Amino acid sequence: MLTIFKTFFWLGWISFGGPAAHIGYFRNTFVEKLKWLDDKEYGQIVALSQFLPGPGSSQVGFALGYKRGGLGGACMAFLGFTLPSVLIMLALAILSSQLTETALFQNIVHGLKLLAVVVVADAAWGMYKNFCKEKLAVALCVMTAVALLVVPSIATQMVVLVVAALIGMKTLGNANEEYQGKFEPSFAPLILFAALLFGLPLLASTLPAIGLFNDFFQAGSLVFGGGHVVLPLLQNIVGDQLTQDAFLTGYAAAQAVPGPMFTFATYIGYELLPSAPIAGALIATVAVFLPGFLLLLGVLKNWQSLAQNPKVSGAVNGVNAAVVGLLVAALYQPVFTSAVLNPLDLAFVLVGFYLLKQHKLPIIWMVVFFMLTGIAGGYIA
Repeated sequence: MLTIFKTFFWLGWISFGGPAAHIGYFRNTFVEKLKWLDDKEYGQIVALSQFLPGPGSSQVGFALGYKRGGLGGACMAFLGFTLPSVLIMLALAILSSQLTETALFQNIVHGLKLLAVVVVADAAWGMYKNFCKEKLAVALCVMTAVALLVVPSIATQMVVLVVAALIGMKTLGNANEEYQGKFEPSFAPLILFAALLFGLPLLASTLPAIGLFNDFFQAGSLVFGGGHVVLPLLQNIVGDQLTQDAFLTGYAAAQAVPGPMFTFATYIGYELLPSAPIAGALIATVAVFLPGFLLLLGVLKNWQSLAQNPKVSGAVNGVNAAVVGLLVAALYQPVFTSAVLNPLDLAFVLVGFYLLKQHKLPIIWMVVFFMLTGIAGGYIA
């Protein structure tokens, strides 16, 4: 358990760049370095996270911890990966916007965004080599990337994933594989999810803390597509309870800090429960993550068992190819477009990719390198 916590805690401090980058960091750590699982198993977990509402990359981390150490390992993975971001967002809520407006902070963040470009590019290339070995898989990858680049939306993402699954079910399964899986639904987490989803609104008016938990649980239950989608939902929830300046400060901070963007809830929860701000931050954080984890626990065992079915494995193969397309699209927008603003930025990215692939530079030194390039780039500009 301590090993799981330490590994994810370290990743929580260096995982800049949003869900797509997190998937790259996880793959580099748990597939390439630690060998906890292979690319096929990892691809199944990533594919499952794409179909469920909630924080996609955090669900992947939760599932990795579950695979390694059961429910306790899943909780340690979540706690380790999320704690750094929670601590930073809590500190920013206390310090307000003074720190985030400094030029030094912005330059460092810009450098780390360039690191995210390298990490996502490496993940996309590695997963392409593993999941796009057949012509049809390559076509699904390209189709997905093109669709999301031309019509970027959550609806597009869901449609292309469903289409890829249907095509893969028909053509990419192993026809010679005999299915011996056993359907064993995990009802307890699904029942708890339903009870909270429909029961909390009835109790929301009794206590401010319960109302806060309900608001963020509802938001976490409706988010498909990861962290960026939760932001407009939360803006609708807070309404006039939070000033626009405070909300935008938290929005900017959520994109700048490492770890899951869902910890934006930490910042808002602190502001929305002034009588007990620390408690408000923790309540909001737990509430927004909980729905995705309950749904994951409810279907994870079934997913691994059903993946042995030729039709299901074909659907998974199709979705895996589409996930590569998702990474390619994300590599351009928002990762590349928000980070690479001039030829100097692109030069830093190329040097960083060379250091990572040719010299296998450890991630800590990659972080240091890109922090320094961000500072240097700020002075040159």
